[in-house]
Amino acid sequence: MGAVSVKELKTVSSQVHSVVEAALEESGGLLRLLPCWVPRSFLQPGKRLKLDPKDLYAFGLNRGGIDERWFASTTPAANEGRVPDEGLSYVHHGDSRVLLVDAISEMGAELIGEKIWNQYQRWPVYSKFFDNMGPIPHHMHQSDEQAALVGQEGKPESYYFPPQHNNVGNNFPYTFFGLNPGTTKEDVRRCLENWNTGDNGILDLSAAYRLEPGTGWLLPPCILHAPGSLCTYEPQWGSDVFGMYQSLVEGREVPWSLLVKDMPKEKHNDLDWIVEQLDWDSNVDPYFKKNHYLRPLPVADTNSEGYMDKWIVYGRINGIQKFTAKELTVRPGAKCTIRDSGAYGLTVVQGQGRMNNLVLDCPKMIGFHDITQDEVFCTETAAREGVVFENTSPCEDLVMLRYFGPEVNPQAPEIGDAS
Repeated sequence: MGAVSVKELKTVSSQVHSVVEAALEESGGLLRLLPCWVPRSFLQPGKRLKLDPKDLYAFGLNRGGIDERWFASTTPAANEGRVPDEGLSYVHHGDSRVLLVDAISEMGAELIGEKIWNQYQRWPVYSKFFDNMGPIPHHMHQSDEQAALVGQEGKPESYYFPPQHNNVGNNFPYTFFGLNPGTTKEDVRRCLENWNTGDNGILDLSAAYRLEPGTGWLLPPCILHAPGSLCTYEPQWGSDVFGMYQSLVEGREVPWSLLVKDMPKEKHNDLDWIVEQLDWDSNVDPYFKKNHYLRPLPVADTNSEGYMDKWIVYGRINGIQKFTAKELTVRPGAKCTIRDSGAYGLTVVQGQGRMNNLVLDCPKMIGFHDITQDEVFCTETAAREGVVFENTSPCEDLVMLRYFGPEVNPQAPEIGDAS
């Protein structure tokens, strides 16, 4: 019997290719990944990650509750007091585990393809489940130019609300996006001036949109957003930069340090400079929903063949396709071969089955140290050759989410194609 706990696994940190090559050979070009949990000290977990409730504070109460699970991540979590591997995914094979970032560092194009490896020398994207009981502060993610001032990269991101993880909406299933048309920079500056008086009132300048399970949004950098309380699948760029512009959320203080954590120290009290970090035209866009809303679109009409693949994240940011994502549903007893143009990270949100030579099984509850069968990294070679998916259940759909790196799917829809 194999290991049932991460604590039983041996961590291999050098010459990892032997472990990875054995895993690829046995699985048919796939890598089994272990769950990667991330806490946030300033948020309250929404309890829809299937994490055992007794493990919600497994990092310690002082670190905050676990409200995120990261998928196929080579991006460290930017948390104060983080453990060394926080935010980093592990490959699991036999009695060993290796960091995905180490595997890609050693094997490069063999895993992620020559185009992405040659341009980025890493897997530059990741995805997560983001799960909170209530809303989070109105904030933005810096652009590449802004983040470079503190040695980081910018972060565009996207959202999809999987129905399987949203049987309840929790406290506030609405997200504020941007600023109302007509809002001025002086209005936002006044909010920053009022930071220590209580609620600085920045949400009075914005509008909330009701969130719909089974839909999503594409969000470029420098746009304010206060995500609501649905559990969200979030393909995004491999960075953890942000700036919180709201001082009080559900009675909880947001420290000034979370506004300026990814801004140059000499600018931490320069209110005009902080206001100028916002992409003004995009924030006050009167057609915000039209320009950012994502409705799933079928890849092809394959329902009669027992499966359906849908685009759930698509579109370009400043003319560049940063990431895309699909949702694959395989009907009970059905089998299909899916060919993709690049490597991807996959997670199972419903059902059981097989993916090439790997068993897939969506767990009902996961302990903090548990080994699961619901997450896979697919190499570019395997994706191009075609991956065989089979639903082994006689009665339940097998549903999987998978996300891709930059410019992998030029044939993907554009924003507005679903209207």
